Amino acid sequence: MRRVRVGIDVGGTFTDLIALDEASGALTKLKVPSTPRAPEQGVIDALELLLCDADPNEIALLSHSSTIATNALLGQTNLELPRTVLLTTKGFRDVLEIGRQNRSEVYNLFVRRPVPLVERRFRFGVTERMDPFGAVVTPLDSASLDEALEGIASSGARAVAVSYLHAYANDVHERATRDALRERFPELPVSLSSEVDPEYREYERTSTTVVNALLGPLVRGYLERLATRALELSVNAPIYVMQSNGGMAALEMVAQRPATMIESGPASGVIAAAYLGRRLGIENVLSFDMGGTTAKAGTITGGEPHIANEFEAAGRSHSGRAVKGSGYPVRFPFVDLAEVSAGGGTIASVDAGGALGVGPLSAGADPGPAAYGRGMQPTVTDANIVLGRLNPRALLGGAMKIDAARSRASLETLLPQLPELNLERLAAGIVQLVDTEMAKILRIVTVERGYDPREFTLMAFGGGGPLHACALATELSIPRIVVPRDPGLFSAYGLLAADIRTTAVNSIVAVSTSLNPEQIEAAFATMETRGAGTLDRQGVAQSDMTFIRELDVRYLGQSFELTVPATVPFDDVAFARALEDFHDRHSRAYGYSSPEESVEVVAARSTAVGVIPKPPLAVLGDDAGERASPEAVLEMRSVYLEDHGRIAAPVYDRARLRSGNRLTGAALVEQYDSCTLVAPGWNAVVDRFGNLVMEKAHE
Repeated sequence: MRRVRVGIDVGGTFTDLIALDEASGALTKLKVPSTPRAPEQGVIDALELLLCDADPNEIALLSHSSTIATNALLGQTNLELPRTVLLTTKGFRDVLEIGRQNRSEVYNLFVRRPVPLVERRFRFGVTERMDPFGAVVTPLDSASLDEALEGIASSGARAVAVSYLHAYANDVHERATRDALRERFPELPVSLSSEVDPEYREYERTSTTVVNALLGPLVRGYLERLATRALELSVNAPIYVMQSNGGMAALEMVAQRPATMIESGPASGVIAAAYLGRRLGIENVLSFDMGGTTAKAGTITGGEPHIANEFEAAGRSHSGRAVKGSGYPVRFPFVDLAEVSAGGGTIASVDAGGALGVGPLSAGADPGPAAYGRGMQPTVTDANIVLGRLNPRALLGGAMKIDAARSRASLETLLPQLPELNLERLAAGIVQLVDTEMAKILRIVTVERGYDPREFTLMAFGGGGPLHACALATELSIPRIVVPRDPGLFSAYGLLAADIRTTAVNSIVAVSTSLNPEQIEAAFATMETRGAGTLDRQGVAQSDMTFIRELDVRYLGQSFELTVPATVPFDDVAFARALEDFHDRHSRAYGYSSPEESVEVVAARSTAVGVIPKPPLAVLGDDAGERASPEAVLEMRSVYLEDHGRIAAPVYDRARLRSGNRLTGAALVEQYDSCTLVAPGWNAVVDRFGNLVMEKAHE
């Protein structure tokens, strides 16, 4: 019996499925509308469609990414957060409200902090205390704990977070509290800060623990429903879930630490871009994913995605930058992305001053762009249809009918407020505005990170990425674009290329001159043993395990750290190399370094990786020559392009293009899941794996 691995990515508009036949390398590709009010339904719909032509017993692995955790924190309907109780050291129950000094709007006198996720009446102080080195200052008081347990009994809580002062240094009081909770409330899930986020900084540690506890019942219920519905379809394969760090974890593991999947959805696309870049021999890649709701950009250097160790969940963004202080701090590794509300469903409007704008609101999956026949709000997709850049008759290989007249009518509702524009200039203006917003996030992950975009290749995917890639590459002087073979399903493809990962951290907080490398080596060894056990429980063979070591380092007196690699074994030479890397990274990030200053090591970090077989890249065959077959041209279409007006452009069927075929812009390349615009001044060639590689034409 053949073995099939399935990846399913739930997006804001579509749920994408890719199934890989492990023996032949053949891929099955499906897209179905997402179901925001019941996100597991879109996954089941995609599975049911796959099982029309496949045996459920052939499915060996089901990988999944979802935005359910993010959507819950953002307050999406039908995803109400469960009531949660916080137990903390007496005198510290207001740490969630005090937070940090930073304000999300510095000059707004009436700015409000995010509403605490746990109401004050459900926060209980317990008499106990540790010092920063783990010594007991005040023993855990049983009477105080019993009083807190009585409060929980009458609260109606569905989850408990426990975050005691300096528990990262000594967790004995937190573990004793969990024992008492389990004895009194055996069904109540408990999150301990010493397990969820064992690092110093009380606010961030408490916030992370609370977010984890809040998401527990919701995510656990979602995953259980998903597993049950899959079993009803006779799919008995193990289910793995994409985490924020770009690694997979078994469903049971994610159910225990649900905060690890807050950024699950966006991560898989970057992992796919890194994998394809490595296979093509491209080390520096800009990952650009434009879907139906948002556009996301990430940086890949040396073949590895950039990972950050903290983010703010449910926070606001401005021009692609996260607004500090607007969300809830979560300290888990995540793929470092810049994101903006710019997708195919992003709505265009005219403000009170008569200015055209795009976003941040999206038509989403329901009702979707006007062309889909349900809504009537003008979107970026409708603008591209009016311009002739998208098929005016149908998408998804004819499965989704398009109402081009409805697209024109939706844009025409804006014209009375913009009398200086005609329909085409309005549509072009909408596209230019969304391109400007997306160019900002590409600058954020390159220029603002100390990188030159001219030294990168743009990997454009998502349903809309290939359509806008040439404009963005031109704006940032990026010399080359790669459009994967299945761009609209590329994030689902990333689920098949991702390894299993788990990260552990050990708080240190000591000046480097006072540290013995053997101490740090012992900490790494302990974390690696723990990580190996976690991988083993997920079915990873020891021969498939690797470990990544890192240190969080800063100059003494600084408030933020940089993460640098640590080599094996961690001896004096490795320590000196890590400090040298820190000075180099500090110089690149901030423009200066001070090797003469004291350096503080804040934490040691170990990532255990379970390597899984990667999907093969199918080869198109022998070079067919530069000239595409006449049968590859579907039609000549009138397309409106800035600086060129209406021109007749060939529309190619990507399925009929062969290795070596060369296209000259302007041209369109249509396929089941996306459409690529080869702009004037750009050439495209089909490589041997079927990727479209676009470069600026020589002048």
